[in-house]
Amino acid sequence: MRKLSLSDDVLLQVDKAARYIGGEVNSVMKNPNDVAIRFAMTFPDVYEIGMSNLGMMILYNMFNEREDVWCERVFSPWMDLDKIMREKDIPLFALESQDAITNFDFLGITLGYEMCYTNVLQILDLGKIPMYSKDRTDDYPIVIGGGACAYNPEPLAPFFDLFYIGEGETVYDALFDAYKKNKTRNGSREDFLFMASQIPGIYVPSFYDVEYKEDGTIKSFTPNRIGVPAVVQKQIITNMEEGYRAIKAPVVPFIKATQDRVTLEIQRGCIRGCRFCQAGMIYRPTRERNIETLKASAREMLKATGHEEISLSSLSSSDYSELKEIVTFLIDEFKEQAVNISLPSLRIDAFALDVMSKVQDVKKSSLTFAPEAGSQRLRDVINKGLTEEVILRGSRDAFRGGWNRVKLYFMLGLPTETEDDMKGIAHLAQKIAEEYYEIPKEERNGKVQITVSTSFFVPKPFTPFQWAPMFTEEEFIEKAKIVKAEIRDQVNQRSIRYNWHEPDVTVLEGFLARGDRRAADVIMRAYEKGAIYDAWSESFSYQTWLDSFAETGVDISFYTTRKRSTDEILPWDFIDAGITKNFLIREWENAQKESVTPNCKMKCSGCGAKRYGGGVCYESQN
Repeated sequence: MRKLSLSDDVLLQVDKAARYIGGEVNSVMKNPNDVAIRFAMTFPDVYEIGMSNLGMMILYNMFNEREDVWCERVFSPWMDLDKIMREKDIPLFALESQDAITNFDFLGITLGYEMCYTNVLQILDLGKIPMYSKDRTDDYPIVIGGGACAYNPEPLAPFFDLFYIGEGETVYDALFDAYKKNKTRNGSREDFLFMASQIPGIYVPSFYDVEYKEDGTIKSFTPNRIGVPAVVQKQIITNMEEGYRAIKAPVVPFIKATQDRVTLEIQRGCIRGCRFCQAGMIYRPTRERNIETLKASAREMLKATGHEEISLSSLSSSDYSELKEIVTFLIDEFKEQAVNISLPSLRIDAFALDVMSKVQDVKKSSLTFAPEAGSQRLRDVINKGLTEEVILRGSRDAFRGGWNRVKLYFMLGLPTETEDDMKGIAHLAQKIAEEYYEIPKEERNGKVQITVSTSFFVPKPFTPFQWAPMFTEEEFIEKAKIVKAEIRDQVNQRSIRYNWHEPDVTVLEGFLARGDRRAADVIMRAYEKGAIYDAWSESFSYQTWLDSFAETGVDISFYTTRKRSTDEILPWDFIDAGITKNFLIREWENAQKESVTPNCKMKCSGCGAKRYGGGVCYESQN
């Protein structure tokens, strides 16, 4: 019988005890004495969120394919268990073995979004691992970070031994081999960190020094020892057949995960080039997976899990060249099992509507558009590549096909935004409602319901908008009020519901997204003052963060509302993300000229990703 780190008494006190017991279908068990490396794969959020993370599960599968590695899973304890673990001095443990994470060689932390940063400190704290890397001896795990937020690792740099920049399939084997080699030599932690720094894509923060100018901007960012590269280069797989490590048997949670389904990744990257989108930039070039491989993976994963839904994962599913074939296959192949097909990230056109009518219950579904901006002028600024005509035509076709609910997603606070752009959000919603009411009454499916949601714009590293200023919390609220008032003035305002994201969370996200090493002091102070689960509205306290800024003397406006010069050294400039700074500057200038850049399949924009020698750069361009 498996041992558990938590007693029955503790498990009966916490919500969803199944988060902490492990033993799920397809979880991997090994004998710790039979492996050379133990890796604790960590997601700094609650179990249900972490178990929905595709990247984490790909690495879990890939690491466990090695006989000399045992990869286990670790998640942030929810607040009820967090309290008990501190009171009873219970160390944080991994799910599979239930062993304390101090017993592991590596603690790998997925950094998917900025608002999880205090949970990173929770993991280290509950795990009894010194939170600052400089305080760790050879007895502690190597703490390594990866994921989208690792493209600006500086706010968390003092807490990590390593960061990995790129896709995990490429470098981890070399990292593990270096670790074993160092072990056989009886090398120190420092010896291994230097060996790791020689592996492409690996960044060791302690091997770099930062100097600042009097105005607070960065004066220099340089290696502090010989042999450490000045630039860390993103690593990706270029051949999706040879390099991709498909999941064969995904772990099936005992409780419902946020994404409770099989996830089939159909491609990586995006051809669109939206100027606000970090993922669309850092995951270039677009690389498609082979259709026959996808079919085999779908069969294998559904059989291994018993899931009744499969989701096609991509930043822009409509751009996958074999989308029609894979969807038709899934409909025909799994008709008898009543497997539902989820199609996120679709551009609404005739094909998409035809597909959705086959795979969804029309009465339960809603149509989703993400125009992002209320006017065509601003959509051109952000290079959205979506016209009002396309939106209205898609809505019209959908309404005639039986849909009567539409969700619209926008951003407020985009560069060059005017009041007319904000009001345009309400006007577009009104025009969509008008499309519905042009249908004869007897042919309508009840009343139309249009939900307008606005988030507030956050400039992200490695986007053309990385130099843009943000707005203050008060300014964001005023923008939302303008949209709300304009919606109320529309003829069909009763058919339009409006909601918006919290501006205080957005401002903090902006600080963390573009912060430098000085941000670490604020994160630590906020954690010490009780900040945890900042991505959750029920636990987020903006006042705690404001107090932390005041106590550390860090000015949040320096990182948020200040416009940056393209000559300024940015905290992440030492990373080569595959796209050139000249390209980003050119796109920043094109945005201000309201000039549209064609997508990658239409014309190469010279972003720099062609150097990788694969993907759309070579399929479309020679």
